[in-house]
Amino acid sequence: MNAVKNKVQLIGNLGQDPDVKTIGDDKKVAHISVATNENYQNAKGEKVTETQWHSVVAWGKLADIVEKYLVKGTEVVIEGKLINRNYTDKQGVKKYITEIQANEILILTKKA
Repeated sequence: MNAVKNKVQLIGNLGQDPDVKTIGDDKKVAHISVATNENYQNAKGEKVTETQWHSVVAWGKLADIVEKYLVKGTEVVIEGKLINRNYTDKQGVKKYITEIQANEILILTKKA
């Protein structure tokens, strides 16, 4: 178990089309938003679905795959690591970001 220090696995659906940008001459980055759902029964016996949204970033060849094959609604398995970072915006307010840096993406939705 010592080998696994920071690993995240998600199965969910893209909430929107990927946002893909090229940085510099040839480095590509893709940002996707993935929704995961958890279903349970509340105290009244009613079915409740709770949705969590996850920010995912993919670099390089993985960003190319995201750009080529993923669209809003696609069901995917994401494997990667959790990244925390911060920056100061134009108004001087410090912002904190938690995202998943993907190292593998498996597409579950069958191509139409």
